[in-house]
Amino acid sequence: MNYAWYVARAGGMLSFVLLTAAVVLGLLLSNKASLRRWPRFALEDVHRFVGLLAGTFIFIHVGALLVDSYLPFSLTNILIPGTAPYRPISVAFGVIAAELLVALAVTNHYRKALSYRFWRRAHYLNFAVWLLALVHGIAAGTDRGTTWALALYIGTASVVTGLTASRFAGSAPQAAPIR
Repeated sequence: MNYAWYVARAGGMLSFVLLTAAVVLGLLLSNKASLRRWPRFALEDVHRFVGLLAGTFIFIHVGALLVDSYLPFSLTNILIPGTAPYRPISVAFGVIAAELLVALAVTNHYRKALSYRFWRRAHYLNFAVWLLALVHGIAAGTDRGTTWALALYIGTASVVTGLTASRFAGSAPQAAPIR
């Protein structure tokens, strides 16, 4: 049994779900949604933690691909878009998304040293990262043909699109009270 392949698949799917959660939380923060019983600082902390967790599972996804014996990826394949032995264009979307995410992590680390305007504009790249990851999962993922993966991709795309439209239309969604 090729455990590395299962780890790569699970790491990829989990990192996409976590990346989606980070984007959703970021959109809720930027929409200034009022969440009863959830102070803003807590939502910011969860947003940061989920983003870090997404990065961790991307690292697991890529690391498992490096040690997979069935379809081995080299360091070059995971760093240079378009050089992968498996669906090179589709995998390139994931490589670019991961590299952009690293750049965003650097800007977040140095956030206090950067102007707010620059940081804010750079933060919009998260939309590109998420969209590239979505295309990567749909085009390169081996589970893309399954009902559950299709439902996941459609569901996450619907939520992110709806919240993004709400964000740029200027209306903030109101969360239901927690009982």
